[in-house]
Amino acid sequence: MLQISIDPKSGVPLVEQIVGAIRNQIEDRLLHPGARLEAIRQFAQTQGVSRFTVVEAYDRLVAQGYLVSRRGSGFYVAHRGVSAETKVVEPMRESAIDMAWLTRHALDAGAEGLRASAGWLPRNWLDEEGVRRQLRAILRDPKTNLADYGRPQGHTGLREHLPLKLGELGIAAQPRQIILTHGATEALDLAAHHFVRRGDVVLVDDPGYFSLFGLLRLHGARLIGVPWTPEGPDPLVLESLVVEHKPRIYFTQSVLHNPTGACISPATAYRILQCAERHDFHIVEDDTYCDFHPGNATRLAALDHLNRVIYISSFSKTLSGNLRVGFVAARADLTEAMTDIKVLTLMATPQIGEEMVLRMLTSGHYRKYIERLRLRLAEAGARTMRMAERVGLQPFIPPQGGAFAWVRIPGAEDAVSLAAQAAEEGILLAPGTLFRPQGQASPWLRLNLAYASDVRLERFFRKAL
Repeated sequence: MLQISIDPKSGVPLVEQIVGAIRNQIEDRLLHPGARLEAIRQFAQTQGVSRFTVVEAYDRLVAQGYLVSRRGSGFYVAHRGVSAETKVVEPMRESAIDMAWLTRHALDAGAEGLRASAGWLPRNWLDEEGVRRQLRAILRDPKTNLADYGRPQGHTGLREHLPLKLGELGIAAQPRQIILTHGATEALDLAAHHFVRRGDVVLVDDPGYFSLFGLLRLHGARLIGVPWTPEGPDPLVLESLVVEHKPRIYFTQSVLHNPTGACISPATAYRILQCAERHDFHIVEDDTYCDFHPGNATRLAALDHLNRVIYISSFSKTLSGNLRVGFVAARADLTEAMTDIKVLTLMATPQIGEEMVLRMLTSGHYRKYIERLRLRLAEAGARTMRMAERVGLQPFIPPQGGAFAWVRIPGAEDAVSLAAQAAEEGILLAPGTLFRPQGQASPWLRLNLAYASDVRLERFFRKAL
């Protein structure tokens, strides 16, 4: 019997509730290919809906490729094929330095693929229904402007509300210091456009965010890595690199660092800012995963008062990777300059997504949703650590509430061959070399906690290790 719950009072049509519930169970592999669904009459009686509602829901699922109808027998879960491009995961490239490889195949992976190293949470972890509810309300509102371009700095209401959210993190900012962006990626690109010229040395975390590395290389930057420790960037190494290379900018993640999951300590943060002051360089602080952190954390922007620090965050990881709403907070002169760059490169950001985020934040719904998400991540982190211990993986640190675990393969010098082996079995693992600025060999892997408890991953590790 299907384990679904239908709420006639939710405002969502019953057909859509049924379709969504069955589709999610199929995608989550709770219903396996070939499984027979309840007969229409039985389903209608069990859920207290009309037969016509069930017929329409089943027909939609057939049209979407989730079910097949067998005359005289009933409806069965389809053996869902994927396109020729995504059915087999393309082998990892020989160089193992292609920064686009993991993201492309994580995005392309079908329902059967295991995105064990993805940079985002599974769809069924997110508040998709809450997003739908707010979007419906926006579309019904006659004041909603669906025709014009948005404002250069972004939706006025959201920019006026974000200082309240930043204030909870200890960051003081005015609306004129905030630019809304198409996710954190565009925010990083705006900073790169402003600070980086071809041939410039740019400091980055080592290990660090591989998509950022690729983006900076598109700007012609020469990347120099600052080693990360469990307490943040190594301040002594940073000092020596700054003296040698005299960079204008350092890109880092101070809270729930990607990929290690570590957070910067207060002592390290002060030393980093003192170094920036002595040697006159700016810092871009990417805080994309800020809402995953369960407690108080040290942020460079809070200590610096947005003097030398450009603060970046996003709602893509918590609300919607599709609508892509992020922002930059910085000194007013910097936001003015970056607004000009935004207008020249993108014109404006879509206001409908920004309005949706504002409604989620001001309704009080977002805070409760994030509390549930943090609890779920904490439970997933504990399961992942138990799995790692069983198969012999060595964690960098225990998860501190974020989405990632950084684990070492014992006795290995490089994780590329293991990741390539996993790719052949439809499991996407990110080897440590992808997270190093020059693609250096690394025995580490990034695991996404939301996927790490999948039995297929533990089975693979037991066999491969």
